[in-house]
Amino acid sequence: MPLTSGTKLGPYEILSPLGAGGMGEVYRAKDTRLDRTVAIKVLPQHLADTPESRQRFEREAKAVSALNHPSICTLHDVGSQDGTDFLVMEYLEGETLAARLEKGPMPFEQVLKIGTAVASALDKAHRQGITHRDLKPGNIMLTKSGAKLLDFGLAKTAAPLPAGSALTAAVTGKSPITQQGTILGTFQYMSPEQVEGREADSRSDVFSFGAVLYEMLTGRRAFPGKSQLSVIAAIMEKDPEPINTLQPMTPPALERAVKRCLAKDPDDRWQTVRDLELELKWIAEGGSQVALAPAVAGKGISPSRRGPLWWAVISLLLAASTGLAVWILKPASLPLPQPVSRTVIALPPGQRLAVPDQPAVAISPDGTLLAYVANQGGTQQLYLRAMASLEAAPVSGSEGATTPFFSPDSQFLGFFAGGKMKKVSVSGGTPQSLADSKLPRGASWGNQGTIVFTPAPYSVLYKVPEGGGAPQSMTHFEKGEVSHAWPELLPGGGAALFAASENTGNWTNAHIEVQSIGTGERRNLVPVGTQPRYAASGHMVYSQGGSLVAVPFDPQRLEVTGSAVPVVESVLQSPASGDAQYSFSATGSLVYIAGNFRSGQRGLVWVNRKGAEQPVAAPLRAYRYPRISPDNREVTATIDEQESHVWLYDLSRATLTRLTFEGNTNLAATWVPDGKRIVFQSNKTGSANIFWELADGSGGTEQLISSKFTQVPSDLSPDGQFLSFIEITPTSGYDIWVLRLSDRKAEPFLRTPYNESSPRFSPDGHWLAYVSDESGRFEVYVQPFPGPGGKHQISTEGGAEPTWNPKGRELFYRVGDKMMAVDIATQPAFSAGKPKVLFEGHYLPTPLTFPNYDVSSDGQRFLMLKSAEGGEGAPTQINVVLNWFEELKRRVPPAKK
Repeated sequence: MPLTSGTKLGPYEILSPLGAGGMGEVYRAKDTRLDRTVAIKVLPQHLADTPESRQRFEREAKAVSALNHPSICTLHDVGSQDGTDFLVMEYLEGETLAARLEKGPMPFEQVLKIGTAVASALDKAHRQGITHRDLKPGNIMLTKSGAKLLDFGLAKTAAPLPAGSALTAAVTGKSPITQQGTILGTFQYMSPEQVEGREADSRSDVFSFGAVLYEMLTGRRAFPGKSQLSVIAAIMEKDPEPINTLQPMTPPALERAVKRCLAKDPDDRWQTVRDLELELKWIAEGGSQVALAPAVAGKGISPSRRGPLWWAVISLLLAASTGLAVWILKPASLPLPQPVSRTVIALPPGQRLAVPDQPAVAISPDGTLLAYVANQGGTQQLYLRAMASLEAAPVSGSEGATTPFFSPDSQFLGFFAGGKMKKVSVSGGTPQSLADSKLPRGASWGNQGTIVFTPAPYSVLYKVPEGGGAPQSMTHFEKGEVSHAWPELLPGGGAALFAASENTGNWTNAHIEVQSIGTGERRNLVPVGTQPRYAASGHMVYSQGGSLVAVPFDPQRLEVTGSAVPVVESVLQSPASGDAQYSFSATGSLVYIAGNFRSGQRGLVWVNRKGAEQPVAAPLRAYRYPRISPDNREVTATIDEQESHVWLYDLSRATLTRLTFEGNTNLAATWVPDGKRIVFQSNKTGSANIFWELADGSGGTEQLISSKFTQVPSDLSPDGQFLSFIEITPTSGYDIWVLRLSDRKAEPFLRTPYNESSPRFSPDGHWLAYVSDESGRFEVYVQPFPGPGGKHQISTEGGAEPTWNPKGRELFYRVGDKMMAVDIATQPAFSAGKPKVLFEGHYLPTPLTFPNYDVSSDGQRFLMLKSAEGGEGAPTQINVVLNWFEELKRRVPPAKK
């Protein structure tokens, strides 16, 4: 029977399960003596009575205890209690290689790095006379400190089992995983000698390692099959499909190294894993006849290095290594269509893509440059990378940047930062401001010298000359619309595609329009979709529910001429803003960030100050913005489905009840201090304004304030007299207002050229915490309420979602995946301590307007949102598809010209 949270094994307290396999159950636990987190592997009771299982368990303990290597999981302790045998091991945070490979193949430089680390760990084991015998992606953990080799449960230090026993079990077994008592390894990665039951020495690990490397490079198993017998037959008789047919630009030396690992005869393989390790290091250092392109210079990319001769030379040097030379040859110069190939670009350690609600990637029209927005060390900024290079350089002056886009000639990079739309030469220099823009929703730079953009979340499209100037509106709202976003100027600049939404916080039902710039004539092209882009292949591509969809499109007649077909699945998309993380060049190269549609299923989970989780029994739904009632009995949350509505969850009765029914967008609910009413945003009367109603649902809704601008409620003062809220305008961006409930009079609290948001009252009502981007990035500040007095900066390396400890002596906020805490004193004068990290975890990313978590009345627990897939952490890699237009034309016949 699985162990439950709180179970004690000696000095170790079980916290939560981590996983289970054929030889054990693994739990996250706490060493109460040293106050550290450990992993405990327990031999299940149904195996504990089997002598051979106990021998294997003991074998693992002896094997791991004999090894001390930075790429091998450390064994801390071994013990037995009440008939339960267990190992205490190093707790590793990260993901298994198996989980990573579910996303597809890996870039060869990452394969080399991980492969070298695992080879070094295997070499250490082999020198101790230990053969692993179960090497597979599931037994390799990828952590921040590097790859770690796990699970020596089948390691061999004694004589092998009798010949033939493994094969017999393989034929009769029902599962591809390790079988009880007989199977020594996992089928897809077993060597021929393991399959036959012959003696398996260290060269068997070399074969298994080769199968792992093959899968890392190609995204496919070396020996696939529909049954165990077909897998065994493939291992014994067939060679894997050549790597260069699946990944054409894999270095030849690396393919030869993997092929030698997979030789059927052990004598034909690498004879020691040390030899293989040295080969991988040699390839990584450029010994495979690969000349790596120079890194992007810190000052930018010199135009002279982008000339025809330089690109021709680079294309020859990189053809066997990076797979990116096809980008730099114009399609017209190629006699035959080039093969479609895929790879991934992994960000450097410490970088994470800045993806919440804004595009983070863009590829230049000529396909030679990649721009992306990433967070590193608390700073969000742009990075620029030549597609023929292995390194990216930060763009000077781009701190706080979002939404990169290129000029038609690929010589300039546009972006938004500090309340401005800016451009900078790709060769370097100081960014130039072009126009005001508060939290934009996309931009497109046409070849006629005009940039079309959406300056704020709830705005029509504007246009401005590429040299800067006063923006002019280009579209107007039709009935019910609240936002036009994600523009795309068509060839010639005579018309623009864009997405239009009637919801303020949910773009799942947005539609795609096209408008003539000269006549203003407008027509609907697609009833449901967002972020449209025109492809030179004769298609319009757009995002719908986390997939890219293509439809034949005539840019002269401005007509869709065929049926829509999904062409790329699992592209990260936000329903709150309508952005999708993809871009493609005019030459047919696609880049995108893989991920789940952000309105996916999530669970409510309590997290204590040390990061321990306790799930709430609420059903999985697309929750946002949880708020705990003053009596701690209920939780309000927005649920985003086809519409957005406020729901109530009763914590004691475990019931979920819908509160709002009018309008299609109701969100950002917060409680009145006495718990009798709930305040929320609704578009039931057209504009997204603020309403309240009784918490029991009786009496209907009442509008508190009316405005043509979008308003989002934030918090109520402890005495229930004041409501802080945000008002969003195209000219001023996000401003903080306060509504006095007694006479419904609203006054601005902070209305500046910058964005201010998330205003939260202190428990005594005398201070207001909020976020502002006046420094170039969002930081948390505190200011006296109602004033006067200056502001105090609380965060030091960026911050969002401030929330007070109800006890009043502490302020919480979030930076990426980290929950921060700062001690606060208000007497005799205001002072703030040094921010400290309470815990870190992959919970729903931070929005600007309204915190996505809440704090219990005792300040000891946090109500967080966690995706059903186990987390929503920021991604760290960019998918690349070369010659994607060839695939697009095959799947969706383009418009006839």
